[in-house]
Amino acid sequence: MLSLNSYLKNPCGTLSIPYWKHKKTVIHENLKIVHEKDYFKENFNDYNDEPYFRLYHNMKNIEHKPVDDIEILSGISDINEFVRLINESYDDLSVTAEQLEEYKNISVFCPELWILLKEKNSGEIVAGGIADHDRECGELILEWIQVIPAYRGKGYGKTVVNSLLSKMEGIAKFATVSGKVNNPTDPERLYRSCGFTGNDIWHILTKKGR
Repeated sequence: MLSLNSYLKNPCGTLSIPYWKHKKTVIHENLKIVHEKDYFKENFNDYNDEPYFRLYHNMKNIEHKPVDDIEILSGISDINEFVRLINESYDDLSVTAEQLEEYKNISVFCPELWILLKEKNSGEIVAGGIADHDRECGELILEWIQVIPAYRGKGYGKTVVNSLLSKMEGIAKFATVSGKVNNPTDPERLYRSCGFTGNDIWHILTKKGR
């Protein structure tokens, strides 16, 4: 297993996942995870490839910009609101209340990093985010960042990300986030607009026919 010191020297270039997940993850025999620098397509013809970016934030120069028409709700008052928000925001995945309840049992669970954005005029929950805090290495990990499709393009995603960063300013040493390179909603652009940097790409390779 990779040492914590090695991880901290280059979190996004050393591992495709946060350190706390690395400590408990066993890679399936039909799965390979390869960094871009070691990836040569001709060597993996028997695998399906899904590239993921992984970005880093130094927790400095965080934007603090209030949004007049939005109320930010922190904590888990109703887990079903998070379920609805996530399921309405994605076409290729869904979650259940039971799955999110299980999330409360992980070592990096931090309830104040579960936030929702409520539009004041309509009273609608339009965006939200879930992040983790690994106290062992001082890492803020953005996991679920979503905006309901009808409300995209209004800067709500940026408000979610900056709100989570602001909550951990002076507490977390750094933040990380990852996502699909080929996601049509282009989440990488959002994160970079909030100060995330880096060029690390990880190829998640699954054996064809399995």
